[in-house]
Amino acid sequence: MTLHRGLACCLAIAAFLFAAFASPSARAEAMGIALEGFPYPYPVHFMPLTLNGEELRLAYMDVAPAGSSNGRTVVLLHGRNFPSSYWAPTIKALSEAGYRVVAPDQIGFGKSSKPTFAYSFDAMARSTIALIDSLNVDRFDLVGHSMGGMLAVRLARAYGSRIDHLVLYSPIGLEDYRFYVPPVTDEELARRERELSADGYRKQLMTNYALSLPSSAIEPYVQLREEIKESGEYPRWLKSFVASYQMIYAQPVVHEIPLIDRPTLFIMGANDHNAPGRPFAPPELRAKMGQNAALAQALAARMANARVKVFEGVGHLGHLEATQAFNETLLDFLSQ
Repeated sequence: MTLHRGLACCLAIAAFLFAAFASPSARAEAMGIALEGFPYPYPVHFMPLTLNGEELRLAYMDVAPAGSSNGRTVVLLHGRNFPSSYWAPTIKALSEAGYRVVAPDQIGFGKSSKPTFAYSFDAMARSTIALIDSLNVDRFDLVGHSMGGMLAVRLARAYGSRIDHLVLYSPIGLEDYRFYVPPVTDEELARRERELSADGYRKQLMTNYALSLPSSAIEPYVQLREEIKESGEYPRWLKSFVASYQMIYAQPVVHEIPLIDRPTLFIMGANDHNAPGRPFAPPELRAKMGQNAALAQALAARMANARVKVFEGVGHLGHLEATQAFNETLLDFLSQ
């Protein structure tokens, strides 16, 4: 029943997003690389900032509690292949439970600016804290998904005194990919991404993320990628996308995870074996990569205050695949 409710919620979100793509007037021009015209579930704001001499802006949603406030704030960090809009069901549940929710698009993603310089988790952490400070938030709970989990680790290490609870939800970076995957050039990464068809991308998401969702649930994001490819600024977007891969590969966080002392919950899908760079690894090493639930268990055992929740039959997008169970687990942990 929980899975069916999750599917129903996700399909409702997909239907909402499809409405935007179905409107001829809304799609009269190609999508811009800042996702102009792409619907978010809550109002989007922008914070100006300067990085490496470039004037940029960071997009974010700041959602107030739906009813009585409990005085607490949750910060949600998105993964690499999705904008922060995909947090819609999580934001709704947290807001209804009395939390203020802040969901940024990191620089290089979603509606935020797309610079072309090399990316770093340190710069992302500083930008995120700058946003939180600008919103007059002192302490907060932190939830990081996929690539956002890697960023959450860096935030927990650098700003741990401000974090009450840490949730690493289907995080990547639970292993050092450099141990398995040789370096890959920017040109090769760009070529592969440029040549990947819509059908190939759809299959990549369904397979790499082991999703228990119908493909229609991710179709808005597949179509979004296709529209971005038609933008005159697509080469800039492509450089940004490549830079994020290189950051994940070259800046491991697994060695820092055992040092985290914040109360930590790993939320994992039993079917999630996502491992960036696996196609570039030697065949004999590929099978060893992406044992994510087991890796989370091993890391939690080395931490001061951590535990693991594994959802059976769930892949990389648990908050969409098993929405009610995910929300209940998250809220229970935050209330402790």
